[in-house]
Amino acid sequence: MGILSDAARAEIARRCAAFVRAPIAWTGEGEPRHAAVAIAITDAEDGSPAFVLTRRVSRLRAHAGQWALPGGRLDSGETAIDAVLRELEEEVGLARAASDVLAVLDDYPTRSGYLITPVVVWGGEAARLRPNPDEVASVHRIPLATIQASDAVDFTRIPESDRPVIRLRMGERFIHAPTAAVLYQFREVLAGRTTRVDGLEQPVFAWR
Repeated sequence: MGILSDAARAEIARRCAAFVRAPIAWTGEGEPRHAAVAIAITDAEDGSPAFVLTRRVSRLRAHAGQWALPGGRLDSGETAIDAVLRELEEEVGLARAASDVLAVLDDYPTRSGYLITPVVVWGGEAARLRPNPDEVASVHRIPLATIQASDAVDFTRIPESDRPVIRLRMGERFIHAPTAAVLYQFREVLAGRTTRVDGLEQPVFAWR
């Protein structure tokens, strides 16, 4: 989409505005725990649009060391947008306002009992990201072109489920669901397509 600019924001916002959220039914046991994650759009090293991706610290109790979008559980009384704006500032030092929110994508139900709401947020140019060492081992700006590449999306099968497992290729590594599912839907939004992802599976190591 070119160099990060007002035009880039307008184009991404236009694509996001065309997306219509679908109600996602919770089919897990008990009541889900609600969480939200940010697809924060900022600039890559070459100035092109990118999103913020973190590597979780290894000492966390849940999903330690995994790649993740900034986010977390909703506090009492919070909306998904409230939680995402709070977590962006707490995790990576990116202070944004509700006016910077471009879209709210479909909820994604996880095997570990969460219902995750993805929120697309405009992070702005040359954002100075400051990872919180208690939660974030490293923070990265991944060019949108990475997830838009023709070979970025990979589907595989596991014996434990009849649902396809989604993976996103990033260089020599794969990013798995739920992060991969959320980013895949965003990729589809940018391409002008509406693709539901709640039927996409996570790898077994992410079920806990």
